[in-house]
Amino acid sequence: MPPLENFSEGNIDEFYDTVLKLVKSCGKLINDKISKAKAIELKSSDIDLVTETDQQVEKLLIEGLTSQFPDHKFIGEESVADGAQCVLTDAPTWIIDPIDGTMNFVHSFPHSCISIALFIDQVPVIGVIYNPMLSQMFTARKGKGAFLNGKKISVSDKTNLSQALIMMEFGTSRDADKMKAVMENQQNLMPSVHGLRALGSAALDIAMVACGAADAYFEYGIHIWDIAAGEILIEEAGGVVMDPAGGEIDRMSRRVLVASSRQLAEQLVGKLAQFYPPRD
Repeated sequence: MPPLENFSEGNIDEFYDTVLKLVKSCGKLINDKISKAKAIELKSSDIDLVTETDQQVEKLLIEGLTSQFPDHKFIGEESVADGAQCVLTDAPTWIIDPIDGTMNFVHSFPHSCISIALFIDQVPVIGVIYNPMLSQMFTARKGKGAFLNGKKISVSDKTNLSQALIMMEFGTSRDADKMKAVMENQQNLMPSVHGLRALGSAALDIAMVACGAADAYFEYGIHIWDIAAGEILIEEAGGVVMDPAGGEIDRMSRRVLVASSRQLAEQLVGKLAQFYPPRD
């Protein structure tokens, strides 16, 4: 596969226009299903869910992109759940979470989204996060900025935890050590921050930081498909993405921290109890 430098702006625009059309089409499917009964299956636990709509959306996205770009590769949440490998190479790779926030979707709580990113040379170049129920379309392209429904967005100017609204999640694992860390972090942060929020979608949590509605987000136990689109969205909006213990993000570590500023991120790192889930 050619390196990123060999792809023209026209190539990236074609990839972007194609995925945007597919995401909008899949959003209509999600909107049609949100208030209807869902066929639900369990994955790693009785709160780790998949619906037939998750599977349909991922299939439509992969088939639509493959028909246009047959040499591209894929990492999809439901494909990996069915046994596909979770391996990121230098090849153009679409990383897909067909419905991030499946628990919300099952309960018809309108806070879930399609999250899809294109990586080339293991670098994000396109990110799309779409909540069709609330008509929120977050988009980013490398070097082009981040947008919500076509309007440019940026992270907040918060640099102090005492003024910061922090997103955190309980996740889908009931591992005792993981839950201990989550509870410790909730207790440790409450006296120090302006507020805590848990809305049930990692991708939308990151999008809230990118548009300045929240100031930081961290989580243990997520996967690359939860954060791939959010990574470029945050970077293009002027924020930072890193490991919750500090240092560069390791996308297969299942750990992430994003923030409006490095100063805020480092303050948050200093407060967090750490947890290291098994790597993907």
